[in-house]
Amino acid sequence: MAAAIDHWHALMDARDPSGLDDLIADDCVFQSPAVHTPQLGKEITIKYLTAAQKVLGVPSFCYVEEWIGASSAVLEFQLDLDGIQVNGVDIIHWNEADKITSFRVMIRPVKGLQAVMPAMAAVLAG
Repeated sequence: MAAAIDHWHALMDARDPSGLDDLIADDCVFQSPAVHTPQLGKEITIKYLTAAQKVLGVPSFCYVEEWIGASSAVLEFQLDLDGIQVNGVDIIHWNEADKITSFRVMIRPVKGLQAVMPAMAAVLAG
């Protein structure tokens, strides 16, 4: 029913971002909890998602709940990042071709976001 989400889960389970090119739409919009403006386009979305997979792809990462509609889903995740509990959601929309068109990440608590931000910045800068 939600091929885009099945594809996303397969990529997360494999910890392999190489399949993102097939999953992300050219006009995708990525919204980060740490960047105030939407990031526009496939290339920047893949860059952020690849970095997030490196930072958040620790063994404790798991999706704990998901709510799936006709063309959107909310996936709740949790992980332990260097002793800090991080909880968040990925809000994902896709088109009729099962390509992701919008990816928004929200993270809580503030201490969790404060742990994620410098780790993401370091991976994105590298």
